[in-house]
Amino acid sequence: MTVFRLARTTLLAAFAFSCASAFATATDELRDFVKTVKTGKSTFTQTVTGPDGKQKVSNGSFEFSRPNRFRFVYEKPYAQTVVGDGTRVWIYDPDLNQASSRKVGDALDNTPAALIVSNDIDHAFTLADQPATSDGLQWVLATPKQSEGSVKSLRLGFKGHALAQLEIDDSFGQRSMIVFNAFEPNAKLPADTFVFVPPKGADVAEQ
Repeated sequence: MTVFRLARTTLLAAFAFSCASAFATATDELRDFVKTVKTGKSTFTQTVTGPDGKQKVSNGSFEFSRPNRFRFVYEKPYAQTVVGDGTRVWIYDPDLNQASSRKVGDALDNTPAALIVSNDIDHAFTLADQPATSDGLQWVLATPKQSEGSVKSLRLGFKGHALAQLEIDDSFGQRSMIVFNAFEPNAKLPADTFVFVPPKGADVAEQ
């Protein structure tokens, strides 16, 4: 009898866990992503659609480490590097050999990067579940709580702990779609991944 009751209890616990997992919302999954995925890396394709319907496509790589450290390297069609080192955010244009930086709080608040690399997404965004799509992606709508920025809304699509897509609508009428390819959660990253030193001779502007 004791064995039977123990087995029944185990089965009930397993059933309860499976039900809880099945009914987890997309915002629950996003918050779990923030808690459990501390680093990540991926290649990406970004498509920007203007108000006139014209599109611009760029490609590159992306890495991050919580909190507030990230590196976007745009490779085509124009090179650009954006690095958040935890203290400042750097933007470097190799063609012009120009670099600029701002304090991370001023540069990151309410931005798409903050939704991925911050430890407290509820501080900056109001989150709402969106319908899942036929490709198995779960979607969350994130609206910045501060309205003075250029970003109007963000939609983050992910599958489990794999970051898949990010949609950005801005106040200029543009929509950007970033598709992350072969996202690797909790990736081991070199210690200097988020270190940026302006190249010798570069024009540097710091705010």
